[in-house]
Amino acid sequence: MAKIISVSNQKGGVGKTTTACSVAAGLKRRGYRTLAVDLDPQGNLGFSIGADIETSATIYDVLKHEVKTQYAIQKLPATDVIISSILLSGIELEFTNTGREYLLKRALGPVQGMYDYIIIDTPPALGILTINAFTASDTIIVPMLSDIFSLQGIAQLYETVKRVQRYCNPDLFIAGILLTRFNPRTRMGREVRGTAELVARDLNIRVFDSYIRSSVVASEAQSLQRSIFDYAPHSSVARDYGGFIDELLAKGV
Repeated sequence: MAKIISVSNQKGGVGKTTTACSVAAGLKRRGYRTLAVDLDPQGNLGFSIGADIETSATIYDVLKHEVKTQYAIQKLPATDVIISSILLSGIELEFTNTGREYLLKRALGPVQGMYDYIIIDTPPALGILTINAFTASDTIIVPMLSDIFSLQGIAQLYETVKRVQRYCNPDLFIAGILLTRFNPRTRMGREVRGTAELVARDLNIRVFDSYIRSSVVASEAQSLQRSIFDYAPHSSVARDYGGFIDELLAKGV
């Protein structure tokens, strides 16, 4: 039965899609069966790994019960994937029935036995799509830019997780905060990490030992629709994500 991991932060531009893609692709390279699910209406994850984003069924079609989950899966070299749709942006108004928080959980049920890990890329908001992801997930990875402003949203995310635990998914937990575009050699970088650890300690969350350094290679890989491990396996970003995956596995995440 697959372990389901959401990659989430309500702030945009923090590296959620890069992290979701890299974790899924890195786990597959280690021999695990992986599925990435793009729950962000912008649809960047599917594009970044070369999925068919024009004619293939999407997670929107699955949530609408118009396509069975297994028929929406595309099998790609980097990882299996279910792509997103811009139509997801209207889900708040379209899905109003009781139990709408469980749509994704029910959709993933039939394919959970096919995978070891399912990685969900969430939108930059704490709306019903993110709540669906949290309800379906075992744990959450929180990518965070290495700046002071990024710390402000962690408490809000934590409160959303607590509500989901209370009403939908009591076993959900935050695996930790992953610092992205991080430079450990600068004073600002060290101060941000120290502050993040203080905030995390107050909320009983860990800051991962691993971090992701800033590099143009990640953007280049996405524009060429390849995983970071295929495009630049010896780059600092690939090494950082490899180390992060090692830490996830070592800590049982």
